[in-house]
Amino acid sequence: MLRSFLIYLSKANWAQRLVTRWRFAWRVASRFVAGESVRDAIRVVGELNSLGINATLDHLGEHTSTVEEATQAADDILALLDQIDCCEARANVSLKLTQIGLGLDERVAAANLERILERARQYRNYVRVDMEDTPYTDKTIRLYRAMRQKGYENLGLVAQSYLYRTEADTRALLGEGCRFRLVKGAYKEPPELAYPKKKDVDANFDLLTKLMIDYSAGAGAPTLSADGRIPPIPALGTHDASRIEFGKICAEKAGLPKSALEIQMLYGIRRDLQETLAKEGYPVRVYVPYGSHWYPYFVRRLAERPANLWFFISNFLRR
Repeated sequence: MLRSFLIYLSKANWAQRLVTRWRFAWRVASRFVAGESVRDAIRVVGELNSLGINATLDHLGEHTSTVEEATQAADDILALLDQIDCCEARANVSLKLTQIGLGLDERVAAANLERILERARQYRNYVRVDMEDTPYTDKTIRLYRAMRQKGYENLGLVAQSYLYRTEADTRALLGEGCRFRLVKGAYKEPPELAYPKKKDVDANFDLLTKLMIDYSAGAGAPTLSADGRIPPIPALGTHDASRIEFGKICAEKAGLPKSALEIQMLYGIRRDLQETLAKEGYPVRVYVPYGSHWYPYFVRRLAERPANLWFFISNFLRR
């Protein structure tokens, strides 16, 4: 119930207006958000790269309300790609399609996504499209396929293990050469669409992990590119040590080299585990969000881990 309420708050404009006025809220949010500017984000990526950790950068924002806002959001991502290339950062980009117009008009989102993919291709970089809540699942997959048909191979998707449909989607998309970030899922979905119990979400995560690893082994086990930008086929987006250990064992049994299995984690969470995995030789990529629209992302992080919420409340009581 608490998780559902927090996910509701992440979408509530009245709550965003209230919380973002609290000075201490940004102090807490900055644990999970690199900063508000591209400069802040690139600085954090440099720190991660120095530890042997790669990054994926997300200019925060979602559900733009006008075509002009969607176009500006795409322009901001183009500028981000410019900065990554200029600084020779070991990083790629992640984005939400609603940020570049999917909630307005699929054609607007397609045009903006193609602009971004073309710029990324010029820099030999890579774009990951985040999977949002289920009203956008089919549209997201449709746009992914449209861009691949246009020849953009520098594009990947996110798979969410809490959805019943994800196994069938994953099997089909793997056959089309898709590279995945596998996550459990951070949105509130009804029980007719998503597993309500954690044990079932975890079991499906392991099943999907094996599917991706087995496919990768059969496809020649593509490894992380030398510049740290193009990921292998399977990327496990989790802080769950049991899920990571299952993936490592599964990859070893399938004969995948360590460089063919990426582990992705969120900025500000489990740096100790990130560094340990990197030292073991696994590609580790940290999801680094930045920008002024940090509120929805921040509240979803509170929803995922009660410890984050109590940290936030304790700061509120001390202010």
